[in-house]
Amino acid sequence: MYQFRPVVYVIGLLLTPLGLGMLVPVGVDVAFQNPDWQVFLGSSVLTLFAGISLVMATRGSGRDLTLRQAFLMITLAWAVLPAFAALPFVFSELGLSYTDAYFEAMSGLTTTGSTVISGLDAAPPGILIWRAILQWLGGLGIIVVAIAVLPVLKIGGMQLFRVESFDTTGNIIPRARQLAAAMMRLYLALTVVCAIVYMAGGMTPFEGFAHAMTTIATGGYSTSDASIGHFDSAVIEFSAVLFMILGSLPFVLYLQLVRGRPLALWRDSQVRTFMALIAGLVAFVVIWLLVAKGYDLSQALRQGTFNVVSIVTGTGYSSSDYSAWGTFAVTLFLVFFFIGGCAGSTSCGIKIFRYEVLFRSMVSQTRRIHRPHGVFQPTYNGRPLSQNVINSVISFLLLFFASFVVFSVALALTGLDPITAISGAGTALANVGPGLGETIGPAGTFGAIPTSAKWILSFAMLLGRLELFTVLVIFTPAFWRA
Repeated sequence: MYQFRPVVYVIGLLLTPLGLGMLVPVGVDVAFQNPDWQVFLGSSVLTLFAGISLVMATRGSGRDLTLRQAFLMITLAWAVLPAFAALPFVFSELGLSYTDAYFEAMSGLTTTGSTVISGLDAAPPGILIWRAILQWLGGLGIIVVAIAVLPVLKIGGMQLFRVESFDTTGNIIPRARQLAAAMMRLYLALTVVCAIVYMAGGMTPFEGFAHAMTTIATGGYSTSDASIGHFDSAVIEFSAVLFMILGSLPFVLYLQLVRGRPLALWRDSQVRTFMALIAGLVAFVVIWLLVAKGYDLSQALRQGTFNVVSIVTGTGYSSSDYSAWGTFAVTLFLVFFFIGGCAGSTSCGIKIFRYEVLFRSMVSQTRRIHRPHGVFQPTYNGRPLSQNVINSVISFLLLFFASFVVFSVALALTGLDPITAISGAGTALANVGPGLGETIGPAGTFGAIPTSAKWILSFAMLLGRLELFTVLVIFTPAFWRA
C-alpha cells in the first residue's frame, strides 16, 4: 500500500480546496437568510477533516508520481471529489437522494451540465452558487490535467501538446502547482470580466457571477430552469456566445498573449479550424431556420448562433427547446455533441485537433495510394505528425464511438426510449449537458430516469471527461501487474 501513498496525498490536497469552496455558499445563504448555510458549514468541516487527515497521514509522499500512480490519481480524484461535493445536495432543503446528489456533483465537476433538479428559480441560493462553483473548479482542474498530465501519459494524441516542464511524471505535482497558480489568475480574470459583461446586460450580481463561472468553465449550469432563455436578452445571449468560445480555446495560448505574443492564438491550427467550423455551422443552421422554419433574420441569428455554439463547445446552455425544431434538428444537434473545442481548454467532446490529425492522415494516405513512391508526411502546426500520434488519435476515436454504442445499449436496457438512451449516452460521454427529447432535452431534466441509468451516466461523464483511456487502463489486469 505504500506505493499508493502519493495518490492518497494528492486526493487529500484536492479535497481541501473543495471543503473551503463550501464556505462560499455558507456566506451566500447567510446573506439571503436561508437556513441551508448550516448544511454547507457541516459539509465543509467534514470535507476539510477528510482532506487534511489524508494529507497529514501521507505527508512527504506526493513529490513524485510513477506512471501507474498518475493514472490512478486522476481517476480516483474525479470519482472521490463528487462523493464529498454531493453532501450539500443530500442534506439541503432539496432533499436529493445520494444517487441524484452524486449525479449532480459529477455533472458539475466534469462540467457536463446535466441536472436532476427542477424548480431552479426557487432553489436555495447556496445550492445555485455551489453548482456554479463545482463547474468552475472542474473547468480549472481539467485545464491543468490537460496541459500537465495527459500529454505525459500520451492519452489520445495529447502528446502533441507536451510542455517541456512536464517531460517526466515525477515533475507533475510541483510543476502542476505552478501551472495551476498561473492558470487560476487568468481563469479568475476571465470570469470577473464575464460577470461584469453579464451584469451590464441586465443580470443581478448573483446571476452574473453564477453564470460567469459556468460559462468560462463551459459547464452550462444556470440559476433558472429556462437557462439563458430566462433573460430573453440578445445582449446576454451574444455575450454568452463570446465567452463560451473563449472558454473553448487553449488557455496556455492566453498566457502567451499576456506575455507579448499577440498572434499566438491565430497561429494555432486547431483555433483556426475551430473558429471556421463554428462560423460554418452557425451559418448553416441560421439559413435552415430562415428557409425551413420561417424564422425572421434576427430570431434565426439569435437562436441559431447561441444554441449551436452552446452545444459545439459542450456548454449546454439553451435559449429555446431546439429538440422541438424537428427530426432534422435533433439529428444535427446529436452530431454537434461530438465535436468539442480545443485541447487545453475547458471544453469537452472529441476535440478539434483529433479531427485535424485524422483528416491530415487520410489526405496523406490518399496521396500515397495515388503516388506509391512519393513521400507524404502529414503535419500539424508545421511539425511532422508521428505515426504514434496518429495511432493514438485513431484508437481514441474508435474507443469513443464504441463506448457510445455500449452506453446507449446499457441505457436502453434500463427502460429508456431510443432517443433518450442515445442522446443521454452522447451528452454524458461528450460532457455536453442536455440531451434530446421530452425527458432529458433542453426543457427537461434527468430526474425522472431510473437510478441505474444515473449511475451509468455518472460513469460515462467521468470516462468522457478524462479522455477514456485514463480511466479504462486501471481496469486492465496488466496495469496492476506493472
